[in-house]
Amino acid sequence: MAVWSSILRAARQKLLQNSGSGTALIKNGQARCMSEERTFVIRPSNFQWHKTKDYFHFYFLLGAIPMGIVITLVNVFVGPATLEEIPEGYVPKEWEYLQHPIKRFLQRYFFPSPQQEYEKFLHHIYHENQLRKVRLLEQQVNVAMSTRRDYRDSYFQEFYGAKYFHHYKQYLDKYYSAN
Repeated sequence: MAVWSSILRAARQKLLQNSGSGTALIKNGQARCMSEERTFVIRPSNFQWHKTKDYFHFYFLLGAIPMGIVITLVNVFVGPATLEEIPEGYVPKEWEYLQHPIKRFLQRYFFPSPQQEYEKFLHHIYHENQLRKVRLLEQQVNVAMSTRRDYRDSYFQEFYGAKYFHHYKQYLDKYYSAN
């Protein structure tokens, strides 16, 4: 064994003294020990891209294809609405003016009517107008108190009427309806 180690030691020293590119790699410990020029390319991960593609395919198969089939069947078997004479005394609903059956279905069962939306908007405007009037009254009270130099802390507790106006009105409605 001692003979082999001394022979190998001599061969190793000769190999390390050579200034070839292969010996530089061996000195630094970066020897390739492979039979061909294969390399490992380091690149960013494609996980997010593949996950996005998977979700897109899933939801496309789950949503777009069945909806396309339903729309095609409705167009083939039901078809668009046609104009007819309105009988006397009959007032058509707002969804009956739409031509396509899917639009009529959605308008009838899912979307609010235009009249309902208009009434909600009018209520909102009325409520905001009432709050504006209460705030204006509060401002006038504050101006009058400051001009007359009234000191309100001893007999007045801070109260913002605009905040509680709606609740007070509901309370009065309940009170007067009970009597």
